[in-house]
Amino acid sequence: MTNIRDFLRSLIYPGLDLHTRNRASLCKFWKTGPRDVLDAGSGNGYFSWLAYQSGARVLALNFNEEQVEKAREFLVDFKHADASRLRFRRFSLYDLPKLNESFDEIICYETLEHIKGDREIVSQFFRILKPGGQLHLCCPYSLHPYHRDSELDLEEKGGHVRSGYTKADYQALLEPIGYKIANFAGIGSPSLCWADDIIRAVRMRFGDIVALPLLPLLLPFVWWSRFDPQMPFSLYVRATKLG
Repeated sequence: MTNIRDFLRSLIYPGLDLHTRNRASLCKFWKTGPRDVLDAGSGNGYFSWLAYQSGARVLALNFNEEQVEKAREFLVDFKHADASRLRFRRFSLYDLPKLNESFDEIICYETLEHIKGDREIVSQFFRILKPGGQLHLCCPYSLHPYHRDSELDLEEKGGHVRSGYTKADYQALLEPIGYKIANFAGIGSPSLCWADDIIRAVRMRFGDIVALPLLPLLLPFVWWSRFDPQMPFSLYVRATKLG
């Protein structure tokens, strides 16, 4: 029964969230080949898997034990990823001072907006990055109406503690620590947001099974979504640790 469930999951992986699928376009900014990568806030393991497929040795961190086990079961047990190259670990990013490994790249997508101590976290990223290593951040663009008007989770219970970041916010956060910003990229066009709103509304009202047939109809909105729309849904930054 588990194999059947995982087989069905593999047909639609990483799932029905169109924004997650769109973030895969950011892989163009990653390095390729053998290297050490940290996926900080790995969710269902999708970006850990993409980094693994690009040749990396990946450590995926997630504070949610259930998500960790599901990702390990699916990607290591079912898809037969090399467990020595793709490791999943339950770990709070606030515990990064305890991590004594170093990395060529750190991926942190749609995670930092959930953490009050963002400066503490990116400072720890800087510590564990190798000289010349790169940090890849992607967070909500705070000026987008969806984020700007959303209620914040001021008690840090899993929601957004801030509406996101602008370019100036990223610069103020990263440059004093010593990062050199290489480039920005806005992602998530209005048409993609419209398509994701549709499938999300159907999921919330009727469930994933009913929403599933919409996926092939809406995937073109992912494929057609270009970088740097006038009002992006999320903002990506690539920053380098010099030295």
